Amino acid sequence: EEEPDEEPLPPILLAIPTRALAFLEQSAHQWDFDPFALTDMTGERPIRSMGLYLFHQFDLTDKFGIQLPVLEAFLDLVEEGYKRHGNPYHNCTHSADVAQTCCFILSRHGLASWLSDIEVLALLFAALIHDFEHTGTTNNYHVQSRSQLAVVYNDKSVLESYHVSAVFRKMHEQGAKCNLVKCLSPTEYRQFRSLVIEMVLATDMSTHFAQVTAMKDAIPCPENLPRVDILAYILHAADISHPAKIWRLHERWTGKLTAEFFAQGDREKELGLACSPLCDRDKTMVASSQ
Repeated sequence: EEEPDEEPLPPILLAIPTRALAFLEQSAHQWDFDPFALTDMTGERPIRSMGLYLFHQFDLTDKFGIQLPVLEAFLDLVEEGYKRHGNPYHNCTHSADVAQTCCFILSRHGLASWLSDIEVLALLFAALIHDFEHTGTTNNYHVQSRSQLAVVYNDKSVLESYHVSAVFRKMHEQGAKCNLVKCLSPTEYRQFRSLVIEMVLATDMSTHFAQVTAMKDAIPCPENLPRVDILAYILHAADISHPAKIWRLHERWTGKLTAEFFAQGDREKELGLACSPLCDRDKTMVASSQ
């Protein structure tokens, strides 16, 4: 007897390179997913493939009427932004890694069915864009050097504020062709935008210990936590998760982060500024920095 024909892949998956799709289907649901391998097999375009795959996994294109060309254009816009400064760490691979880790947490712990569709969309969007056009330098550097961004954002969560602002501005400037949220109702859009802003601003490391304290305090009654806080904790945890991954991945990420920090420290010395924490290559102990 003839075997029944396999169902054809949906267009969103056909838009992913064959090798990358096979890799994602095999390992995207694992904690120790290797984003560097995805970057290599997509020709330095991991955001595009990861974004398409995760939007399909959560059925977001159908739920929100997002057309495939619009999603592709949006992901290309995001990818271009991450490549702007050629950062060793805050780059396309980091974006894809954080998005995958967020979605692992959602799937592994049953949160995907607890959250609303708009909350899942906001979390995936925030994960992908949370370091959009990152300058490869820290907030402290911007404040110390009195950069234009520090002036615009009043020295408060400088980069995080910029990431959100820049991606929304560019998405709207380019019109309907890459406006991922053009099909949202005004009410949905306000909720979506508010969630994204709160989540990305909460990736500011200056809020880290306050978030840890709040999470510990909430353990007896987690149901009392505001939903936006839970989303923010998921993104923040994913953003700094590489020390909890297998050694091979953690060691590689540490090398890239250290290179970015030390380049900043060198620049600060040239400008006559005090080196930011962890940025002085002559004094920083890499192991203890992690």
